[in-house]
Amino acid sequence: MTTSDGVLRLRGTTLGAGTPRVCVPIVAATLQAAAAAAEALPDGAADVVELRLDHLTGSALDPAVARAAVAAVRAALPATVPLLATFRSAREGGAQAADDAAYTAVVEAVTADARDGAVTADAIDVELATPGVAGLVSRARAAGLVVVVSHHDFAATPPVDEIVGLLRRQRDVGADVCKVAVMPHDPDDVLALLTATRAFARDADRPVVTVAMGALGVVSRLAGGVFGSAMTFASAGSASAPGQVDVARLRAALALLHDAR
Repeated sequence: MTTSDGVLRLRGTTLGAGTPRVCVPIVAATLQAAAAAAEALPDGAADVVELRLDHLTGSALDPAVARAAVAAVRAALPATVPLLATFRSAREGGAQAADDAAYTAVVEAVTADARDGAVTADAIDVELATPGVAGLVSRARAAGLVVVVSHHDFAATPPVDEIVGLLRRQRDVGADVCKVAVMPHDPDDVLALLTATRAFARDADRPVVTVAMGALGVVSRLAGGVFGSAMTFASAGSASAPGQVDVARLRAALALLHDAR
């Protein structure tokens, strides 16, 4: 639920106010390994857990694999920790090939479980480039899911105006949370990402999440909240994207940065 001041409340956490929240991805090939990873997370490590459905063997061919994994991980997590379900397409850095129909089938399967009251995710990621994205977002929100509409560029960093335009398009298709991740090639690219974040977040009525990936982009993971990014990603084992840092080290950096403000 998003409040009038643009703060989103999701189980025991909030996005859009205070220190950026920490999302820890679970990257596993089997349902059993995913559930075990969720159970092994240290207390307080994750404000949000992201289950990367594209890493599950067979999930692109059979959405039931994704549905079962979501249920198992949700059951393994503390009641206060929200679960974000993400099937990342290959074009945006995902782990397995899936055409638009297969991608959409996974999103619709998670949405159907939410609509039917099954044990499922609290939020779902929907890529902006997906055909029929507005309909997918609308159906997921109607089922009670918070929707992160995302765009990932593993090759480059667009200019500031293009990044802001992507975030606005995400807002316009109904995103509860707008997310952009880019690959920087020099410090100016990181500055472009942070400048765009600030420009959009200044007047946004919902949380924004931005990431510059790779070694150059680590600063965005640590200091993105200063510019308006509401969440950052950290690893507790296997990383889901280049440049993710260990969750304990990230939390220490966030405490140092935000306690000093």
